[in-house]
Amino acid sequence: MVILSPRSAQLIYNPNAGTIIRKKHLFDSALGRLRQQGFELHLNPTQAAGHATELARRAVDSGAGMIIAAGGDGTVNEVLNGMVGSNVPLAVLPCGTANVFACETGIGTNPDRAARLFPDLVPRRISVGLLEATGPKPRYFLLMAGCGLDAEVLHYLNEGWKRKIGKLAYWAAGFSMLTRRLPLLRASVSGADHVTAFALASRVRNYGGDLVIAAGASLLSDDFELVTFRGSNPLPFIAYLGGAVFGKAALVPGVSVTRARTLRCEPVSGRPHVQVDGEPAGMLPAEIRIVPSALTILLPAGVT
Repeated sequence: MVILSPRSAQLIYNPNAGTIIRKKHLFDSALGRLRQQGFELHLNPTQAAGHATELARRAVDSGAGMIIAAGGDGTVNEVLNGMVGSNVPLAVLPCGTANVFACETGIGTNPDRAARLFPDLVPRRISVGLLEATGPKPRYFLLMAGCGLDAEVLHYLNEGWKRKIGKLAYWAAGFSMLTRRLPLLRASVSGADHVTAFALASRVRNYGGDLVIAAGASLLSDDFELVTFRGSNPLPFIAYLGGAVFGKAALVPGVSVTRARTLRCEPVSGRPHVQVDGEPAGMLPAEIRIVPSALTILLPAGVT
């Protein structure tokens, strides 16, 4: 059954997104397909970091009927930060290096194939996370907030390599951490403290498109799943990630999993970094909490 009637849509896209740079024909094909389906597209390219948030806020204020975020998870994050609290629906056209949202929801990472699903997407009102960290302004997130290891990887990520070799650049940065002693943090939740080098507050099961770390998380829930990895020596993290490859991270000794709506993380040694939705977001200390019923997002009907 068709849920969305053809309508005017503000499409905010990152012209430097991985797929748009390397496979522009797929992006152009997706736009053509959307127009064939009756969507009147108004294209808004981003010009700098943070510009997508400004564009989304303007679109909401001007009475947009729908906003489409075209790019990776970072672009989607910027767009939702200009939309939280509004009733304007958000749809995602995956075009980035990292497309965790697309993998999680079954939309897929091919923008042309994803565009075929648009007429049947269902609007759902969902909660989002909010990170308040040291440094930048408070930031909403759709997928996850990570303190420690994965944020350190992003800190050392070579952006030039990312543009050239895509996701392999993340793995290269990750393996470089094997020579470093990881900073420790204290994650405090529900009266319990976890001293760890990695704390992930996740709203999704999928991590990076390749791993399942928070197997019980859901975009439709009103909380997040907190996963912590014990230790500051990076070598045990190979075993932790091995468990994630098979979707069994919670069964690996040293991994702790709990559900929460609020979390506070403080540094124990060093100055651990923080990331949201795969983008650097400051340093500890930080607080993370759920903001209920904050965003209307368009999802395939079978998403749970």
